Amino acid sequence: MNKIIELREKRAKLWESTKAFLDSRRNENGLLSAEDTATYERMEQDVVDLGKEIERLERQAVLDLELSKPTSSPLFNTPNNNIGEEKKGRASDEYKKAFWNTMRNNPTPEIRNSLKIGTDSEGGYLVPDEFEKTLVEGLLEENIFRTLATIINTSSGDRKIPVVASKGNASWVDEEAPIPESDDSFGQISIGAFKLATIIKISEELLNDSVFNLESYIAKEFARRIGSAEEEAFLIGNGTGRPTGIFNNTGGAGVGTTASTQSTIKIDEIIDLFYSLKSPYRKKATFIMNDSTVKEIRKLKDGNGQYIWQPSITAGEPDTILNRPVKTSSYVPGLAAGAKPIAFGDFSYYWIADRQGRSFQRLNELYAVTGQIGFKASQRVDGKLILPEAIKVLQMKA
Repeated sequence: MNKIIELREKRAKLWESTKAFLDSRRNENGLLSAEDTATYERMEQDVVDLGKEIERLERQAVLDLELSKPTSSPLFNTPNNNIGEEKKGRASDEYKKAFWNTMRNNPTPEIRNSLKIGTDSEGGYLVPDEFEKTLVEGLLEENIFRTLATIINTSSGDRKIPVVASKGNASWVDEEAPIPESDDSFGQISIGAFKLATIIKISEELLNDSVFNLESYIAKEFARRIGSAEEEAFLIGNGTGRPTGIFNNTGGAGVGTTASTQSTIKIDEIIDLFYSLKSPYRKKATFIMNDSTVKEIRKLKDGNGQYIWQPSITAGEPDTILNRPVKTSSYVPGLAAGAKPIAFGDFSYYWIADRQGRSFQRLNELYAVTGQIGFKASQRVDGKLILPEAIKVLQMKA
């Protein structure tokens, strides 16, 4: 933790030096020479690299804390008083053991019998409950959107979400005059389930090596692939065969403001975007953009001459713009004509629906000629913005 604090302080000082260099080297037109631009970009890249190293150390600290937890409970009084309820279904030790035996080897009849409780409709097996939590944690690390959105679980079919389309109003009335009726109107948003799948190939030699941690490898690789595909869909998905993203023209967030140019952003436009969002949503709002857009915004100042982007100096806290958190994703569009490079809002109004569990299936014959075993991993998920006014986007000039 001391190392993280030290790096955060170093990053903050470096950013102050970078700003001072930028201010001192601008000419009368506010521009930098080619040589000074290259120097500034190197200094700025050091700030970015330190930020990424801090994020890695923070993730490592969380993992170290998790691994340092005791693996068993101490005994008090008589041993029988410490025996908890027997886990059942996919949470049972029997199912977990049978599942991983199946992943490593061809299952015996006894193993198949143990796995009946987790058989899915496509011939695979739903992952054990404990392992599914590991997958979800992995997805959260790979997918920033899941840390911001609301996640629900559905068993089957579409999930109907009631939404207030318009609200009634109170009226001033004279004594004994009739009170006009004004009712709320309600609508529904349907969240379904789209299939997301990948195949992981592992050599037979590696699979048979008892030292090889199959559970850990699959969890990380599945999280990387699925998390990346999910994040792309939640941001720019078109709703056809995949979730509807917040930047999609249909079903996505509304335009809060439009930039005056095709490739640059001004401080006034960031402020216009900020205030295009209704006050109740601003309290929990977050900016989402890609790294290249953050790079441009780092150079912007407010009316008091202060840079609007501020690096975090507190462990676990994100960087901010106008005192609101900033998250970055490579899937957010960049600065281009007609593009939407920034979203700002309360992303808890984007709902992610996970249907059933995540399923794994061992493929014995498909890659046998190359001496490999395939593992098909799949899940069903959908995502939609259920209240468009909760998120606004900045759009570049067409």
